[in-house]
Amino acid sequence: MNKTVFVKAYFKPIYKDVAVKVATGETKAGFFGGQKDVTRTETQRQQAGWSDCEIDGRRLADEVSKAIAELNSEGYEAINVSEITSGSYRYEYNSQGITSSKRILSETEKVSGGGSYGFGYGYSYTEGVLILARRV
Repeated sequence: MNKTVFVKAYFKPIYKDVAVKVATGETKAGFFGGQKDVTRTETQRQQAGWSDCEIDGRRLADEVSKAIAELNSEGYEAINVSEITSGSYRYEYNSQGITSSKRILSETEKVSGGGSYGFGYGYSYTEGVLILARRV
């Protein structure tokens, strides 16, 4: 008896250094005679988002190891691990009259003259892996 498990891949987190004010625990006299906390500026690394092109390989490896360990505890042996690849694309095409002159084109010139432009790109990324296991 065989069993297949899908392990999802996640994109890498993106970090940036951010300046934050941290209280020192000290106080000083304020402008109107009250007490004011003393702070210092410190740089901290914070997550700013997620990559749109890099997979978190360490996380994927950890999750594949966990999935295989769970399969082993259920009496299965992993016999194959296959990468699942997905893709995305973006394109734009415009066939409106493009001209290098600065004068206003008549309707007939717009139809018969000018040009068009377009661009497109595509890319693939690892969506996850499939683990095929059989009962031992």
